[in-house]
This record gives sequence, structure tokens and C-alpha cells, in this order.
Amino acid sequence: MKKTYKIDVDCANCANKMEQAARQTAGVRDAVVNFMTLKMTVEFEEGQDHKAVMQQVRRNCKRVEDDCEVFL
Repeated sequence: MKKTYKIDVDCANCANKMEQAARQTAGVRDAVVNFMTLKMTVEFEEGQDHKAVMQQVRRNCKRVEDDCEVFL
């Protein structure tokens, strides 16, 4: 399953950090952050609870870029 989320991030480098953090989260098959549209598209692994996984994605993104936001 793929879902798209609105994000708030200050620069393209920060967006890249968020993308890497999301990709490394358990339950995420792939993640793409588009700085120009301020959106994150996440593809979840089969059978994963996307709400729980996104809570972890959000925490991981905050670790690498504390002033970013992922709107769930």
C-alpha cells in the first residue's frame, strides 16, 4: 500500500535526510520525499499497520531533522 503525506521541511538537504530516515524504518518498503511539493510518499510492506509505521517514521525523521514535520 502507498500513501502520501504532507510535510514541512526547510531545505532540500533536510528532505533527503527525512527520505533516508523513512526508508530505514521497519515496515517501509520505499519512501520518496519531494521537497518542491512538500510531500512524502511511503510504500508499506505487506501486512504492516500503516498508522503505527508512520508514527515511527515521524520519530525517525525528527531525530535527523528536529524542525521538520510529517502531517499524519
